[in-house]
Amino acid sequence: MHHYNRAMASTLAPIPLPPTDLFRPDGRAADALRPTRFTANYVATAEGSVLIETGNTRVLCNATVEAGVPGWMRNSGRGWVTAEYGMLPRATLTRTPRESERGKIGGRTHEIQRLIGRSLRGIVDMKALGERTVILDCDVIQADGGTRTAAITGASVALALALGKLVAAGTLKTSPLRQMIAATSVGIVDGNILLDLAYEEDSRADVDMNVVMLADGGLVETQATAERVSYSRAQLSAMLDYAEKGIRELLAAQQAVLASAG
Repeated sequence: MHHYNRAMASTLAPIPLPPTDLFRPDGRAADALRPTRFTANYVATAEGSVLIETGNTRVLCNATVEAGVPGWMRNSGRGWVTAEYGMLPRATLTRTPRESERGKIGGRTHEIQRLIGRSLRGIVDMKALGERTVILDCDVIQADGGTRTAAITGASVALALALGKLVAAGTLKTSPLRQMIAATSVGIVDGNILLDLAYEEDSRADVDMNVVMLADGGLVETQATAERVSYSRAQLSAMLDYAEKGIRELLAAQQAVLASAG
């Protein structure tokens, strides 16, 4: 719930309700997620694996557990969680060259990898993990908007599966996973606040926002950028409300797939 002082509240427009006459390319309501599906254990050789599909966006998330930690963490008794992100050449309408062909990782990729890593480190008790490293590889098979938020949501499931296997094998007494985390996008398109933007909507959005939220409601990351026009405090609050609604649904779907996979 969002609180404002009376003086400020009197100057803000009321939070808009979802429009009833809105047209979205896939027929969704303004506050509706795209159909989302998780396929657990998609890759048999990974300690934790899930394919997440949200609309036409598909991201394969694999978790690898390795003994040891980066040099600067040795003998600390603490573990580490990190992420790598990539987009396959034909994930997009036209072929995108592999970054290995260009000889360096692009700035966007670095930014997304850091975002995924930060998000997932926030849900793991590193002391309980011990001196182990969990690497989350998030590879975009098909991109139609929201690839970074889908990667976070899927990687959270892959991480939970991998840590669950360590417990099942007796390597760890209890799972170091504190809680789950999920993410979604929200934006303002043609004056309308919309949840979970597909590429067609994202490409013409006036405001684009990514929200990463814990199961307990804590916010790990909010990235809101005005592309063309500024947004109001009331619109920001409404976007957060839309995002929280969508993330609650994603968290429930995560729990369902983990229950069935376990």
